[in-house]
Amino acid sequence: MPSPLASVAAPFGRVLTAMVTPFTADGQLDLDAAQQIATHLVDAGNDGLVVSGTTGESPTTTGEEDGRVLAAVLEAVGDRATIIAGVGTNDTRHSVELAEGAARIGAHGLLVVTPYYSKPPQAGIVAHVDAVVAAGGDTPVMLYDIPGRTGTQLSRDTYLLMNDRPAVVAVKDAVGDLQRGAWIMDSTDLAVYSGDDAANLAWLAVGAAGLVSVVGHAAAAEYKAMVEAVDAGDLKTAREIDRRLVPVVDAIMGQTQGAISAKIVMHELGLLPSTHVRLPLSAATPDQVAVIRTAMRTLKAHT
Repeated sequence: MPSPLASVAAPFGRVLTAMVTPFTADGQLDLDAAQQIATHLVDAGNDGLVVSGTTGESPTTTGEEDGRVLAAVLEAVGDRATIIAGVGTNDTRHSVELAEGAARIGAHGLLVVTPYYSKPPQAGIVAHVDAVVAAGGDTPVMLYDIPGRTGTQLSRDTYLLMNDRPAVVAVKDAVGDLQRGAWIMDSTDLAVYSGDDAANLAWLAVGAAGLVSVVGHAAAAEYKAMVEAVDAGDLKTAREIDRRLVPVVDAIMGQTQGAISAKIVMHELGLLPSTHVRLPLSAATPDQVAVIRTAMRTLKAHT
């Protein structure tokens, strides 16, 4: 069931966290922990979750594992939040298989990142998205534009073409260009979601539908309050929340890869027995853990 806050303007809800994929100490899926984390995140203020995204370590999970995580999260919170399945890869055939599987299991949406590494031309990207859309049936799609990871940025012409695809309803933007984002909002019907925690307030201020966050593992309630403050025109409160979040954003996003940091957060909250990540990711250092722990305590002390 899509989020109760989902609308045409915000088709996947307002506050979404790109959720970690829990593993046991020996690297196997921990579906009990996945359900506990999903429940906690929704209780804390998220009205949507992304599973099997970058923060979910999707480059290291199999399609079968992705399906099991999706099914577990849908069972836990699918009646209270929008659940989006990450299905984007740099292999269209693989993405089609993932999209078919996610749609069959019941995902409320599909996240499709620009194919990475091979740096396809824009025509190839359009054909890739069209193939995934067809595989997903009527499952709504969120594009993910993150050239810092993929090596390719979606062009304005591509956005105009995507706007003609009824299933493509949103984009998670991690380009870092607010003026370009304003053009997307003005020139298309796509809902824009912030894909950069450091810029969440800026994106909301220029009209973004919501945010897809890593820091939401630690600060879902704060981001929900920020969205509500912006909606109410209370930028003073929104700025106060944003500045209160600076240390935790720095701690989670500024030291190491987001999945590594987010697992430390979940472990500190007692929701994740093991912080195991699959190679090529590596464990957080004791110093990094200490910084995250301190930032979380500081945030809690000010809430």
